[in-house]
Amino acid sequence: MTLAGGLGYALIALGPGIALFFTVIINKPFLILTLIASVLSWLVSLVLISSVWRGFLPGEASAWVYIPLLLTAVGCQEAARLMFWHLYLRVEDILNKIAVRLSKPRLHAVDKFEIALAFGLGHGLAHVIFFCVALLTPSFGPATLYVNSCSQMPFFMMAALTGLGFLLIHTFSMIIAFDGHAEGKKSQQFFAPGMHLLVSFSTLANLAQGGCVYGVSATLSCALVTSAVCWKIKWDKTSEDSLPPSSSNRTHH
Repeated sequence: MTLAGGLGYALIALGPGIALFFTVIINKPFLILTLIASVLSWLVSLVLISSVWRGFLPGEASAWVYIPLLLTAVGCQEAARLMFWHLYLRVEDILNKIAVRLSKPRLHAVDKFEIALAFGLGHGLAHVIFFCVALLTPSFGPATLYVNSCSQMPFFMMAALTGLGFLLIHTFSMIIAFDGHAEGKKSQQFFAPGMHLLVSFSTLANLAQGGCVYGVSATLSCALVTSAVCWKIKWDKTSEDSLPPSSSNRTHH
C-alpha cells in the first residue's frame, strides 16, 4: 500500500500534465523543445528569487515574512511569462514566413493554442516537480504524515492537491495571457498575474490552524475558474477559425 499511496499522490499532482504531454506535446518535436525551454526559464526564475532572498535567511518565523517573498516570486515568474510572449511573437513570425516560402498554410488557431499550452505546461510541471513531488518521497514509506496545523488531511494529500491546482493554473493561464496580448484584451492580460497572485496568497491559509482545508479549496477553485476561462477562449477561437472566410469578421492583411 505504501507504493500505491505514493504513486497515487504523485498522479493526483501530475496526472493532468502527463495526459496533456502524451496527447498534445509528445508527437511534435517543436512543442517538446518549447516545453523544455519553459521549464528551464522557470528554474532560472527560481534561482533569481533564491539569490535575492538568500541574504535575508533565516528570517523571522512569521506569516508576514512570506508576503514580500510571494510578491517577488510572482513578479519574477510573470516577467518570464511576458518574455515568453515576445519570444512567441518572433517564433510565430518565423514559422509563418517559412510556411509562405514552402506554400504551406500559416499557423492555425489550434497551432497557436498548442504553443501557448506547451509554454504553460512547462511552468506547471516545473512547479509541481519542485514544490510537490519533491515532498512526496516520504509517502512511499511505512506511514503517513500530518502537520500540527492541519489534522483534517495528510500532508501528502495537501501537497498533491495544491500541486494539481498550480499545474492547471500555470498551464491554462499562459493560454489566457497569450490570447489577451494577441487580441489586446486587458482583462485577460491581467487575469494571469492576478490569478497567480491570488492563488499564491491563498496558500498562506495552510499556516493557520485548520487553514489547509480553506487553502486547498481556494487553490482548486482558482484552478477550476482558470480552466473554464481557458476552455471558453479555446472554444471561441477554434469556432471562429473554422468559419469560411466569407462568414468571418476578421480582416486579413
